[in-house]
Amino acid sequence: MRGFLTFLLIAITAALAPASAQQARQGEVADFILIDKSDRMLWVYQGANVIRTYRGLQFGDQPLGHKQFEGDERTPEGRYTIAYGNPQSSYFLSLFIDYPNAADRAYAEARGRSPGGLIFIHGQPNGLPDDQRIAGDWTDGCIALSNSEIAELWSLVPDGTPIEIRP
Repeated sequence: MRGFLTFLLIAITAALAPASAQQARQGEVADFILIDKSDRMLWVYQGANVIRTYRGLQFGDQPLGHKQFEGDERTPEGRYTIAYGNPQSSYFLSLFIDYPNAADRAYAEARGRSPGGLIFIHGQPNGLPDDQRIAGDWTDGCIALSNSEIAELWSLVPDGTPIEIRP
């Protein structure tokens, strides 16, 4: 089903996206994602090759530091996995990051707190005009892209793709 949704989203994005948006090419499949929070960049790898780069990432309201607790408005740092894609998100598409991991849970639980969760890479809020972006950092800890960027990323990233988020 996700394959069909990917095809449909690529077709819709191609029709609606600005001319500058890249489209996934046949055979391109991500096997690793690297995010650098300080540079606000995301690189998509296939083997040793970078096949896409996205700039201007948006993070939680508190972009510095690793997410430790529910409600801290921070974006996690470390190694995780893209567990699944959600086509019916409150945002234009979303890719679920499997935060918290065991170390995140242990740290929060040792302090009597919840580590939080529901961290995604996603587009802008549904209903926002195509490729308009909310200014600044505005998520609750997620990573936001433009709608055309997340549609392309969605088409490249299979479930189970490893992701590393660096400070």
